[in-house]
Amino acid sequence: MKKVIVFGGGTGLSCLLSGLKLFPVEVTTVITVSDNGSSTGVLKQEFDIPAVGDVGKVLLAMANVDDDFVKLLRYRFNREGSSLDNHPVRNILLTALIDLKGNLTEATRYMSKILQIKGEVLPLSEERVELVGRDESGNPEFYGEEDVSQNIRSISSLSYDHDIHIGNRVRQKIADADLIIFSPGSLYTSILPHLIVEDIVEEIRQAPAPIMYVSNLVTQPGETDGYNVSDHLAVLNRYLKGRKIDIVLANNAEIDPEITEKYLVTENKTLVELDRDLVEQQGARIMEGDIFELDEDGRIRHNALRTAYMIFSYLMEENKR
Repeated sequence: MKKVIVFGGGTGLSCLLSGLKLFPVEVTTVITVSDNGSSTGVLKQEFDIPAVGDVGKVLLAMANVDDDFVKLLRYRFNREGSSLDNHPVRNILLTALIDLKGNLTEATRYMSKILQIKGEVLPLSEERVELVGRDESGNPEFYGEEDVSQNIRSISSLSYDHDIHIGNRVRQKIADADLIIFSPGSLYTSILPHLIVEDIVEEIRQAPAPIMYVSNLVTQPGETDGYNVSDHLAVLNRYLKGRKIDIVLANNAEIDPEITEKYLVTENKTLVELDRDLVEQQGARIMEGDIFELDEDGRIRHNALRTAYMIFSYLMEENKR
């Protein structure tokens, strides 16, 4: 069975994994833990733990249990004035398990058993960490993921508030992988937080596996306004320091102009255009297809099944070679 390691965070990662779990592929996921918003931020500060929000989302995306159980874990309390207000059950459960099991990795492993997950979910760090945006002089001007996300144009470099090191399990999974994937998601606050960890970059540099980037479908306001696929690629290649993205998986299907106009007006988001020539100039092979869909609220999302199928097809193609 082919082995894949996926780096990311947020909704894009969860969507991708919900498709990959349907194929005969051994999937390991490494998840950022620097989020400091909403329920995650409150629990992170109060209990001095890594951010559990993205970990919980990924666990549910990879779960193989009945829908009612998943709905229970997704349930978010909505009672103004209550200490539980805005907390989803999964976040509370993971926080309790960190206390019982000693760390987030063991808490995640236990949850994976309960949810009958095939594959492995690994947090990037066991520590509480904060994303820091630095100005041109290297001064820490913006503290925390939310602050960083809103001030990308004023930031010259990203770091954490202290050095973090990855565990041997993550190192081994990178070394053993047949394919390394960077998922769709917020470029500067979900993807790059992996690549500002020197240990991750060094392990990827030495790994024999090719690197695939599953391109975003729309821009992230304040982070990637006006970015095309090649712009995302250039940023990733710069942070990879010596390695480059080998394959870009991108959407080539037409999206109704009325939908894109609605996105621009209501969310200030535009489509990420596939600028083939500039992508190929950076040495990446393009895999393209109709990989988008509209969710029940009319939002543009990756079609999990079609996207995962293209990744699986690539692995089978390489296997024949």
